[in-house]
Amino acid sequence: MKAVLQRVNEARVEVAGTAVGAIGRGILVLLGVEKGDGERDADWLAEKIVGLRIFEDEAGKMNRSVQDVGGEILAVSQFTLAGNCAKGRRPSFDTAAPPAEANRLYEYFLDRLRKLTVPVATGIFQADMQVHLVNDGPVTFVLESPKNP
Repeated sequence: MKAVLQRVNEARVEVAGTAVGAIGRGILVLLGVEKGDGERDADWLAEKIVGLRIFEDEAGKMNRSVQDVGGEILAVSQFTLAGNCAKGRRPSFDTAAPPAEANRLYEYFLDRLRKLTVPVATGIFQADMQVHLVNDGPVTFVLESPKNP
């Protein structure tokens, strides 16, 4: 599983011009699911994201998590994170999980985040979405769940 995290002051996702998910201060998570990913990957990512200390403390150091600052998470499925651009000019999506499995793991990931007591807003799986955000910093990280041997 791959995730792009952006620390935001606010973010929202729209479908057909209507906001379907929005947050204030927190983390925008773009989540890509690949073949071979499972619940352990989703568990690892959810726990890592919620505990990641990317918010500043009084001294201006990244020392607080989204939970510590009372923040929220906007999680959006992002199929193109599984894209491979190494060859040619057109991305290959051979490593992307099939839609049914990707949706199952996306929903599992959302449930896991909620169980970690963070408010979670979402996009709509497989919808054509427009994501609006005010990146704070900017602060952006790329995470990938460890591959099991």
